[in-house]
Amino acid sequence: MPANFNLPFVLSVAGALLASAVVAVLYVWPFVRAMPRHEALRLLAAFHAFRFLGMNFMVAGFVSAELRPDFAGEVGWGDLIAATLALASMAALTWRWTIAVPTVWIFNVWGTLDLLNAYYVGATRIQNPGLFGAGIYIPALYVPLLLVGHVLIFMLLLKPGSEEHAS
Repeated sequence: MPANFNLPFVLSVAGALLASAVVAVLYVWPFVRAMPRHEALRLLAAFHAFRFLGMNFMVAGFVSAELRPDFAGEVGWGDLIAATLALASMAALTWRWTIAVPTVWIFNVWGTLDLLNAYYVGATRIQNPGLFGAGIYIPALYVPLLLVGHVLIFMLLLKPGSEEHAS
């Protein structure tokens, strides 16, 4: 292992991802797949509407002053865009706009790629996750939950059958 490899942090993220996936399989998926598709997508998008929390990476004192500003900006603005797209998806689904499902696709692809990019950039440019300060819980807990949420949304979007029912 490289000298800068932080095994406890990696195990924390992996554990949160595993726990999130197990909870989703046992509790969330059976619930949402029985709902009408638009309702299930709206519920899952609602969780992502809180992605503005990533903006905290740009708040002095929340993270270490040594955290690279380019990383903080990329993560923060990417999350704000994802939160905005999630809110737009919720509105489109609520009012049954004809662009509702395409809006969810855009949100879900953007949101997934944004999270994967943040992990990649963090792993390749940030040698010490301790620089995240209070924000350590975002990549260690919240991002795994969000990633599993994106997977569930993809499953609903790709599920063959009725546009109205997710089951």
